Amino acid sequence: MSTLEIRDLHVSVETEAGPKEILRGVNLTVRSGETHAIMGPNGSGKSTLAYSIAGHPKYQITRGSVTLDGEDVLSLSVDERARAGLFLAMQYPVEVAGVSVANFLRTAKTAVDGKAPNLRSWVKDVNGALEKLGMGTDFAQRNVNEGFSGGEKKRHEIAQLELLDPKFAILDETDSGLDIDALKVVSDGVNRFHGKGDKGVLLITHYTRILRYITPDHVHVFVDGRVAEEGGPELAEKLEAEGYASYQKAGSSS
Repeated sequence: MSTLEIRDLHVSVETEAGPKEILRGVNLTVRSGETHAIMGPNGSGKSTLAYSIAGHPKYQITRGSVTLDGEDVLSLSVDERARAGLFLAMQYPVEVAGVSVANFLRTAKTAVDGKAPNLRSWVKDVNGALEKLGMGTDFAQRNVNEGFSGGEKKRHEIAQLELLDPKFAILDETDSGLDIDALKVVSDGVNRFHGKGDKGVLLITHYTRILRYITPDHVHVFVDGRVAEEGGPELAEKLEAEGYASYQKAGSSS
């Protein structure tokens, strides 16, 4: 059993006018076998939480802690966080010119595991992961995300998730820009990962549509850099019906 624990997390970014606080005391615990959905309007701090956990240098931790099985995540470099078992699927996956998907994936696997995978079995694993996500094996020879559609980029992120096999997956708006067919394929990939039983998922999204295919154990509503409400899947249904307006009004009056 692994635990990702976030306590009183405050995060700021530097602006022309000086530091701007984005997260204002976030508390969240994700355990193996759990799926947590973080929902909220634009600018509420959802993606800031994801990138802060992953170690993006733009975000400055001013207070609080993030631990993985008791180890201080914030003291680790980005690559050390990956080796510890954290994985981030980005909202906008970047293109990497001159690097094939096959080489990228093998380099990432070697870095995470500390040793290179057996080449023959690895090729089989990569092809199998791509095929499960509806991507032909020819994608392995293409440059990372170059010329990929939005849906193909997101499928490639989930292929990475399957092959790197972390303890916790942080998925930042993985459903963004996906048509219904791609959404189902990506959701199936996330469910396969979670179905291993010892994996935790932190799913960040604006919308409830992905939650029709990935059932969360816990839903957290983010407003103004804080968790405004927590609940089960029924909370997502409430948000679908009522939106975020009541939370935003409450936040502006506090």
